[in-house]
Amino acid sequence: MASPSDVQGPSRVSASVPPPLRNPSASDGQGPEADPPRIVPRRHVGRLLTAAAALLVFAMVVDSVVRNRAFQWDVVGRYFTTTAVLNGLLLTLWLTGVVMVLGFLLGTPLAVLRLSANPVLRTLSWGYVWIFRSTPLLVQLLFWFNIGALYPTLGIGIPFGPDFLTVRTVNLLGPTLTAVIGLTLHEAAYAAEVVRGGILSVDAGQTEAAQALGIGRPRALRRIVIPQAMRSIVPTAGNMLIGTLKGTSIVSVLAVHDLLYSVQLVYNQTYQVIPLLMVATLWYIAVTTVLSAGQFYVERHYARGER
Repeated sequence: MASPSDVQGPSRVSASVPPPLRNPSASDGQGPEADPPRIVPRRHVGRLLTAAAALLVFAMVVDSVVRNRAFQWDVVGRYFTTTAVLNGLLLTLWLTGVVMVLGFLLGTPLAVLRLSANPVLRTLSWGYVWIFRSTPLLVQLLFWFNIGALYPTLGIGIPFGPDFLTVRTVNLLGPTLTAVIGLTLHEAAYAAEVVRGGILSVDAGQTEAAQALGIGRPRALRRIVIPQAMRSIVPTAGNMLIGTLKGTSIVSVLAVHDLLYSVQLVYNQTYQVIPLLMVATLWYIAVTTVLSAGQFYVERHYARGER
């Protein structure tokens, strides 16, 4: 007798069939043809509140300056371009230019001597920088202004012997010349450090490659090292220029007719202290703005190799 299994024929192989794939774009909108999700920017509430508070404070300050009658803006406009003020401004600009040029002309050799292998020259250069950086500028100016009390005469001759040429310091150093000497010697100490830092920023392999090509050290320093060091020197030198412009106001204690001393002479006669000080302030701001713009373009010129 045949069994029921024999009657049904050969055995069947059962296989699980996966459910049909459904198109996600048709139901949930997340398929490959759907729009990308919208990115919602983060809300910086603290940043907005801080900016609003800063603008509010700035508006309050501007309002207090504009509406404060004590500034006497009509007096500021009247004296802003007077002859005395413009002459003081020209002397300030002249002092700034002369001191910067002479300061770097003296500071560059001092920087080279600081890097010299000669211990005597290196120590003397370090001593110069140490003394003039450690002494306040006002003290230096007063010292040079009263140099006649210490050295009534200056002479050139043999040490511990006779002098061939003598000059009385009272007739030699006037207020303007004293200001130039004091500011230049002070500026040279800082310029030496600026130039030294710029030279050290250049890779030593540049000098070694120049020596391998038979280029002497002075020429390599002048033609290879210094041009590359200018990228580091110019930003700091620009800041020094602006600092020197403002620092020349200290020569007013020597009765040098710079910008500040010129406005002081005016308000000592008219007793209009605040508006005359505003005249000097606005001129310093204007000149500093022009110098800052020039510094930007000079820095961009020497940074061309980095782009």
